[in-house]
Amino acid sequence: MTSRITRGFATAAALAGALAAGMAGAQESSNRVAAKTDWSVFVEENPKECWGVSKPKETVNTRDGQAVQVQRGDILLFITFRPGNATGEVSFTGGYPFAGGSTADLVVGNSTYNLFTDGEWAWSGSRDDDARIIAAMKAGSSAVLTARSSRGTQTQDTFSLLGFTAAMDEAARRCAS
Repeated sequence: MTSRITRGFATAAALAGALAAGMAGAQESSNRVAAKTDWSVFVEENPKECWGVSKPKETVNTRDGQAVQVQRGDILLFITFRPGNATGEVSFTGGYPFAGGSTADLVVGNSTYNLFTDGEWAWSGSRDDDARIIAAMKAGSSAVLTARSSRGTQTQDTFSLLGFTAAMDEAARRCAS
């Protein structure tokens, strides 16, 4: 898993400038190459990475079962492709540090997937898990991520999957070689 985390941090570093102003800033950055309804596609050239990304349509934050207002950074769901890897890599940032030792639960349709957390990022456990998650997302209409912050806030972020398949096809094509 360490190599997946290292790759994820490389992706995070590539995105830092584009995402500094949130998704609106990312959509205006020079490396956005396509918008597919609720998903955007970006390409970074050095090292070559291509990704589809979306922000949630709905966010609910609770503490002790009560809705609370909290400040969060960028909340984004990514699928990242690299040359030579036809399977995308699933990652999520909740806009806060996750509780130590926790997982983020990703629900698509009737299936639940556990993403491992480290700091403000979460990833699936393997390429096989990535492939299963992406297949479910292509067939689904929404993805719901539930996680817990280091301060004990439970978060639930709902992402639309409208345009997901077209965005993944575009990102995979751009990083095919």
